[in-house]
Amino acid sequence: MQALSATDFQQATAVSRETLDRLQTYLALLATWQKKINLVGPSTLADPWRRHVLDSAQLLPHIAPGSTLVDLGSGAGFPGLVLAIMVQLDVHLVESDLRKTVFLQEAARLTGTSVEIHNQRIESLHALTADVITARALAPLPLLCELAQPLCHAETVCLFLKGRSAREELTETQKQTTLQATLIASQTDSEGALIKVRNLYHDVARYRPK
Repeated sequence: MQALSATDFQQATAVSRETLDRLQTYLALLATWQKKINLVGPSTLADPWRRHVLDSAQLLPHIAPGSTLVDLGSGAGFPGLVLAIMVQLDVHLVESDLRKTVFLQEAARLTGTSVEIHNQRIESLHALTADVITARALAPLPLLCELAQPLCHAETVCLFLKGRSAREELTETQKQTTLQATLIASQTDSEGALIKVRNLYHDVARYRPK
């Protein structure tokens, strides 16, 4: 498959030239820092606009304008920082690794993006409630739900980007709980999916399979 270009991405998403420039600055920084620390899978940098930027941007139709968004295990900033660059949101990036946190701070500074970065473990977050919770390649679905639940209110939507194990993870989780979830085909990975979860706030079940 031919790599997606910046122009292809702009045509697919209708972002402004200014936004595209900020995303290009972000990807250039990622390529530089990748030489020092492992931020993403090295092979993905052959097609970063598809594998990272469009992969993150596909969440936008599921996010209401002005939402408070908490991105769990942000790593290099996907999807949270991409979403913050593209639209006006109250974005919180949660990353326990100090080196990755420093990268996120520099990426936010260079792109002029307003985000709050939490250099701490997800379990230690306090007094933070999200309208939207995102995560990509962080943990199995049961653990993701367990981590996300304390941050939810009644209308919170969780958007979890998963790989080829998405359907299996969802099936196994639903056997153990009353989880309300929808499986949506990924726009960037023929084997991947977006799992959209609701009702974590109301469901008192434990999400880790017995």
